[in-house]
Amino acid sequence: MSSRPFRLPSPALPAAALAVFLAAAPSRALAQAPSEPTQTPPASQPAPADPPAQAPTPEERIHDLDQQIKILARQIEIEKEAADAAKATGPVVTIGPNGLEIRSADSSFRFRFRGYLHADTRLYPGDDDNRGVDSFLLRRARPIIETTAFKIFDFRLMTDFGGGTAVVQDAYFDARFGKFFNVRAGKQKPPVGQERLYSAVDIPFIERALPTALVPNRDVGVIGYGELAPWLTYQVGVFNGVIDGGSGDADTTDSKDVVGRLAFSPFKTSKNPQLQAFTIGVAGSSGKEVGTLAAPALAQYRSGGQLAFFRYRSDLTAPNTTIADGQRTRFTTHGHYYVGQLGLQAEYVISKQAVRRATTTATLANQSWQLTGSWVLTGEAETGRIIAPRKTFDWSKKTWGAFEIVARINGLTIDDDAFPVFANPDVAASEATAAGLGLNWFLNRNVKIATNYELTRFERGAPAGADRPDEHALFTRVQIGF
Repeated sequence: MSSRPFRLPSPALPAAALAVFLAAAPSRALAQAPSEPTQTPPASQPAPADPPAQAPTPEERIHDLDQQIKILARQIEIEKEAADAAKATGPVVTIGPNGLEIRSADSSFRFRFRGYLHADTRLYPGDDDNRGVDSFLLRRARPIIETTAFKIFDFRLMTDFGGGTAVVQDAYFDARFGKFFNVRAGKQKPPVGQERLYSAVDIPFIERALPTALVPNRDVGVIGYGELAPWLTYQVGVFNGVIDGGSGDADTTDSKDVVGRLAFSPFKTSKNPQLQAFTIGVAGSSGKEVGTLAAPALAQYRSGGQLAFFRYRSDLTAPNTTIADGQRTRFTTHGHYYVGQLGLQAEYVISKQAVRRATTTATLANQSWQLTGSWVLTGEAETGRIIAPRKTFDWSKKTWGAFEIVARINGLTIDDDAFPVFANPDVAASEATAAGLGLNWFLNRNVKIATNYELTRFERGAPAGADRPDEHALFTRVQIGF
């Protein structure tokens, strides 16, 4: 057996093996090391809990409540500012005893709708000649529209549907420049005649007294008016001109009527209240009126019972028709006095008119007067206007409103020169004298029930120079006005 000698490994082999091991060690270490965690932990691992919140202190709670109160207060303040702004610019609407009114917040512009209605009964007891017809009638039905623009310019429109006809009674505008001077133009009441200037809702009797028959009703024209002093007012103007008691919407001639009125209240500024309401006035008009056979331009006159008792001759022929033919003048003096429960009115009117029948001419002067007294039985103050009861009518409370008693005497006289040439004494009375009593019941300021009785006696007006029979008139009225 051969034997080989034993040799130790070469020193280079272990060194090489060690180098290979050391080179492989980092690779193995990286392969065995765990991977780096991602930003989002695995779903299976819950997120760490927040630390527990601390309870607010009492001081912090008070501070939070104070901030909330301040926020609410500011919200309320903002809402109030918005409401005030809307109120300052928005329209104001009111409805009540004075009707419906819509106005701007500063009252520069205003619209008002109101009106009144008169439902009457007319009875003529003892009317053997059937001159009057007992009847019910709608005496007046008047809607009224009034507007204001820029606090200066006013407009009024009042129509009337009473009696089954439609008529424009008022249609005018005012320019109110100040206390001393203002202008009114359009269809209106000429300022002649005291009782005519009162509204129909304010007159003490159901029908106006006889002097109103001699003054114009409504006419188209323009007036200036104002207050010269606290105790003195004036009106002056120019109108087309209308017959006694008449109304007109147009003119057929170039002539016009000049009209003026002065009213004195000498004790208006007195410290004695019992004298303050005393007023006297004078008024007049002057113009020309020329009629034709078809339109004589002369009035007929009616009694308090609204029956015609005087008219001029007229059969549409030249020999037998009286026509207006020249100058017409009117003059009136009047006054009223109200103190406590007492009211007094007085008026005198004279109307002169040049007339012609065929070739015969004359200037006739017709005159009228009246005296009216009133007393408020329930104690309210008399003012010459509709009474507002201190206690309105209420059946459940046993309150009855206000009561007023009224009385008057009045008369109208025709110029003697009118007979027999210009008027026929067998059918036209030369004089009417009347006395009346009335009771007015004001249920409230909007509703009035009235009853009147008036006896009228005449001179002439019947065949053979006899007197026209006495007239007995019993009237009632229900008045509703807003």
